[in-house]
Amino acid sequence: MRVHLKGINSIRKKLSDGSVRVYYYAWKGGPRLPGKPGDPEFVDAYHTAVQTRRSQQEGTLQAILNAYQESQRFLDLAPRTQRDYARHIRKIEGEYHDFPLSALLERAARGEFLSWRDRMAKTSRRQADYTYSVLALIIAWAYDRGLVPSNPCERPGKVYRSERIDSVWTSEDEAAFLKVAPSHIGLAFMLALWTGQRQGDLLRLSWSAYDGERIRLRQRKTGARVEIPVGKPLRAMLDQTSRSAVTILATSRKTSWTESGFRASWGKACKRAGVEDVTFHDLRGTAVTRLAVAGCSVPEIAAITGHSLKQVTAILDAHYLSRDSKLGISAIQKLEEHEKRTKSPN
Repeated sequence: MRVHLKGINSIRKKLSDGSVRVYYYAWKGGPRLPGKPGDPEFVDAYHTAVQTRRSQQEGTLQAILNAYQESQRFLDLAPRTQRDYARHIRKIEGEYHDFPLSALLERAARGEFLSWRDRMAKTSRRQADYTYSVLALIIAWAYDRGLVPSNPCERPGKVYRSERIDSVWTSEDEAAFLKVAPSHIGLAFMLALWTGQRQGDLLRLSWSAYDGERIRLRQRKTGARVEIPVGKPLRAMLDQTSRSAVTILATSRKTSWTESGFRASWGKACKRAGVEDVTFHDLRGTAVTRLAVAGCSVPEIAAITGHSLKQVTAILDAHYLSRDSKLGISAIQKLEEHEKRTKSPN
């Protein structure tokens, strides 16, 4: 029976005589293992290395980082989220793998972590916040399970402040984009504008999710299930689109998109249209805005986009509607109509 040994790293090297030899290591950066996989000495050396590593990591932050990545909480995340978290965990390991868990009790621990975040922010404030949030999330997870004595990373605030209040697609942006975008890219635009869904969910959306009247999907990020009645403009485009791929959105070669391929084609279309300072993700906020301008309530908007009521309210309050003049016009028109009705004779 072949035993699977987790994390083994292999490196191929060309020798001076032209032959190629493969060297095996217990993990990337770990000790070299004798022989080859399957040899008794190889297996024994691997287990010895792993046991030594575990004993060295006990009582350090590295042990908690490892435990989190083996937990069901981490395994239940979407694959892309796992990859993103793993990338930030590697940054944490590089700085704090040997940080003693007992030191989390010290008042200086919070200052140490925040200072590290501030140093990272000199390169990218957004990424500094993301890395720190992953650290805070893991320590909170460990604290809830009694694995660490304290959580010094609670409520740190952010160093990055979004300035995307005005990042809403205007009707002029829409017209310019649809005028030059290929039909398969234009469909992606309309699908996002009329559903308010994330790019990843729309790229994976299959034709089986559309019954001619509604689109049903489960959002990968939140797990929320949404059922969206399809508006006439979007329905017309969907019904005219050939079902050449399993997914609704497809390339010019009639195949499903990769995320990187779609981003490249989307960027080219925006450049041709002269559309700047707005992104595909901004269509999600634009959808919220337009629904609100049309008079939809917060629960109605949430039913379409899959946001929570609190999230919709926050979006409307802090990011999009504060500078939409159409809402002011709509409000005054409603007030005028109300005054007219209440003051008119019966």
